[in-house]
Amino acid sequence: MRSGSLWKGLGITFFIAGVAYFLANIPYVNIVGHLVIAILLGVFWKSTIGVKANVTPGIEYASSRLLRVGIILMGVRLDILDIYHAGFSVFFYAFVLLVSTLVIVYWLCRLLRVDRTVSILTACGTAICGAAAILAVAPILKSKEQSIGISIAIIALLGTACTIFYTLLFSWLPLSGDQFGVFAGGTLHEVAHVVAASSVGGEQAENMAIVVKLTRVALLVPVALVIMYWVNKRNKIVEKRKTPAIPWFLLGFVGMSLLNTLGVIPESMIKFCMISSYLFLAMAMAGLGLKMEVGILKKHGGNALLAGLIGSIILIVMGYSLIHLLPI
Repeated sequence: MRSGSLWKGLGITFFIAGVAYFLANIPYVNIVGHLVIAILLGVFWKSTIGVKANVTPGIEYASSRLLRVGIILMGVRLDILDIYHAGFSVFFYAFVLLVSTLVIVYWLCRLLRVDRTVSILTACGTAICGAAAILAVAPILKSKEQSIGISIAIIALLGTACTIFYTLLFSWLPLSGDQFGVFAGGTLHEVAHVVAASSVGGEQAENMAIVVKLTRVALLVPVALVIMYWVNKRNKIVEKRKTPAIPWFLLGFVGMSLLNTLGVIPESMIKFCMISSYLFLAMAMAGLGLKMEVGILKKHGGNALLAGLIGSIILIVMGYSLIHLLPI
């Protein structure tokens, strides 16, 4: 691989990530989130300007290596003590919704004859943390860019629609600010969706929403390990290797979370890691967009979208019901 080809491709993904970050700071556009905007810009770039062969190595590098580094650095945002201080009921709330959504969305997708990989990715994106969860699980499944793109597009569409619905619904719901924060954090897809929706309930609602959302993010690792074990068993690898290899980027995610929890990382370094994480993930998303075929969602994602929609509605109903059943 020539270094010139590598840097040219990385330069394109960096430029797209920068534009996505700028657009994500515009009111109303910020509901979508910069990661989703990055993949949309990547698709737009490919369909208009095109992607030459000499930039492919850099695009591949961004969508694989930088993706894993971005996930590792994302762990620095998670402080396990915040989840502990929120109380068991909040953890239980997030856990029940996550597991239920995973099972329901996956089952609906398979019922509608959606591809198995797309089914798993869509279920993880709906249940855990949107595009970031899809990107984290995709390497375990050895997913094709087409499957990843379909799943991310579905989550982007559903999450954005739900966010707008929540902001309009807030004044009509008999929920306190804290309860609305828990509700938003437990049922919305992306972190950007959670922040945008919960902000209408005030600062306390937003803080609570982020804690609940990060609880779901923390559960990404055990979910990924369960999926990995299931995939290995399905491929009859477990018979030869009782303990499946753990993806190194998930270990890195856990390690960064523990370091942040222990308080050994300076605040300035935490901010740097978060900025770097979002940059690398946005570059990875841009790379995926640059490799996607236009119209792929329309051609292959209709049933997956329907399953995700039904699953999201069930998630919302369950989330609202549990708010009144649990001591939150």
